[in-house]
Amino acid sequence: MSDQMNPAQRAAVRYLDTPLLVLAGAGSGKTRVITQKIAYLIEQCSVEPQHIAAVTFTNKAAREMKARVGKLLGKDKMKGLRVSTFHTMGLNIVRKELKCVGLKSGFSIYDSADSLALIKELMKKTFGDPGNQVEQVQYSISRWKNAFVLPEQAAQEAHDAHSTAAAQIYATYNHHLKTYNAVDFDDLIMLPVILFRENPDKLAAWRERIRYLLVDEYQDTNTTQYELVKQLVGVRNCLTVVGDDDQSIYSWRGANPENLALLKQDFPNLRVIKLEQNYRSTGRILRAANALISNNPHVFEKRLWSELGNGDPLRVIRCKDEEQEAEQVVHELMHHRFRHGNKFKDYAILYRGNHQSRLFERMLRQNNIPYYLSGGTSFFAYTEIKDVMAYLRMVANPDDDNAFVRIINTPRRELGPGTVEKLAGYAHMRGNSLFTSCFEIGLQQHLNQRACEKLNEFANWIVSMAHKAEEEHPIEAVKSLLLNIDYERWLLDTCKDEVIANRKMDNVKELITWLERMHKNDPSASLSDLVNKLTLIDMLKDDDEVGDQVSLMTLHAAKGLEFPHVFLVGMEEELLPHRSSIEEETIEEERRLAYVGITRAQRSLTITMAVTRKRYGEKIDCQPSRFLDELPKDDLEWAGQNVVVDEAKRQENGRSQLAMLRGLLSEG
Repeated sequence: MSDQMNPAQRAAVRYLDTPLLVLAGAGSGKTRVITQKIAYLIEQCSVEPQHIAAVTFTNKAAREMKARVGKLLGKDKMKGLRVSTFHTMGLNIVRKELKCVGLKSGFSIYDSADSLALIKELMKKTFGDPGNQVEQVQYSISRWKNAFVLPEQAAQEAHDAHSTAAAQIYATYNHHLKTYNAVDFDDLIMLPVILFRENPDKLAAWRERIRYLLVDEYQDTNTTQYELVKQLVGVRNCLTVVGDDDQSIYSWRGANPENLALLKQDFPNLRVIKLEQNYRSTGRILRAANALISNNPHVFEKRLWSELGNGDPLRVIRCKDEEQEAEQVVHELMHHRFRHGNKFKDYAILYRGNHQSRLFERMLRQNNIPYYLSGGTSFFAYTEIKDVMAYLRMVANPDDDNAFVRIINTPRRELGPGTVEKLAGYAHMRGNSLFTSCFEIGLQQHLNQRACEKLNEFANWIVSMAHKAEEEHPIEAVKSLLLNIDYERWLLDTCKDEVIANRKMDNVKELITWLERMHKNDPSASLSDLVNKLTLIDMLKDDDEVGDQVSLMTLHAAKGLEFPHVFLVGMEEELLPHRSSIEEETIEEERRLAYVGITRAQRSLTITMAVTRKRYGEKIDCQPSRFLDELPKDDLEWAGQNVVVDEAKRQENGRSQLAMLRGLLSEG
């Protein structure tokens, strides 16, 4: 296998003397280096698989990495190998060290919506009406956790009314999470770092478990993740990180590209190996990418090159407005596909903001072109679906504390966060679930009689629903449950208008239809079986198998992907670069974002812009993006403002549509 690697890749795989930074340009085969290095450590260096950990940022990347190692070694030789996301590694540490991090078994992980709901309740309790500050406070808390800033430090460093209030809520929020035996997403990294700082013996034990650490996409690490890496590596210095400072585009969610530079300080004997040969794109595309990114300052210089030939010029199309831009892109796509006999999945339309997708979607639909919109809201992320799923989880498993907390006051039962906090404190003291604690006589010493009666009434209702689900048809039990809590009335009472309430109820009905189909396929399935299957569908949902469809996605979502033919749209000032980055003088990250867009293209790249564009209902004049001036002029082919599709191309588009319709009819 090593014969298939180039000299730089081979050197990176075999280097073990000191910590190693593999500076891997776009499309340079970084995953191959990581997987080959894991195989090399196990087969050639006799490192036991259970003492190797490789971490990355997405489940998809972790699965791909594990699958590739499996092909190299076979399943038997990789037993015990840790390949996961950062957060999964953190979760495994938390699970093994429950007592030391102040949790008990069965703890819950709060997602963003759960956290937002708790913060909103706490702000209402502390400040009265929280107004529209809830999401800002949630963002501040997340940034603090990612920067390893504890509540006390956040309070000390608060410099205005917002940060002072946010720091106050931060401390209360952490306290309530502990009371609920819960953690949020950011805690999965922060808690292990705190644990290792306060317990040197635990850190020593984990260093013994993880004797070689490999980190993918290192430029995306935040301060807390970097601290965890340093802790685990220790004096052994057995570390390989792979990253590309030119693809650091997530500073808005805490990523710190400076971590690449910090490596040189924290590991003075750091070795740097550059992967500059690109296996993805043609020469012209890479020249454009190199020219663009050279305008950013660099700690490590690199220049991508390819043996795939020069390729076609990059086309730049200036359109009259955003509607013509969408029409032009779709016509260009149809013409190109018909001429070259490509599949729809060979094409991607990339943009800076989600709002830009609407017109492209409309044009694709009008032309019967199948498309996949990345980054849309998951069905299971809707509030109403999470509510109903929490009820079903609770009926199937009454000891699910997270589900209990979500539904206890939805619809309202006069059981506020204060009551739940006291219940949670009592449950924690007794070592019971919230549900079990509702039946205990000792609870009366912590809550007034009315609260105890309300909790007991709720718990008994759960028991009756669980019995109904066991004795009757599970789908009928679900329908009965929703009627019993009058969920439709709750939506009408709490939504802004009836249209929104009806839309939410339609989603709930779709969930019930889904359950009915599943039960029809497996008539012996209990409600618990159905809930578990749905939960797995939600957890394992992926964008992997898009099918033969055009991909529409933001530049952020496109990172890590590649497409034969890319349309990079909206290349205008205040779009790319974004207006906020111009105002805040953070152009460098926007340039990296454009660089990511360019390097997604394998064979052809078309860039478009509009001369005018509607903003807030008014038509405004647009300026071409400054990034266009930074591209090599000899590699660009421009088309003028009033672009019209010529007659030959229209005929080809028409033939393409007829071919598609015939295909659809033959499939039917």
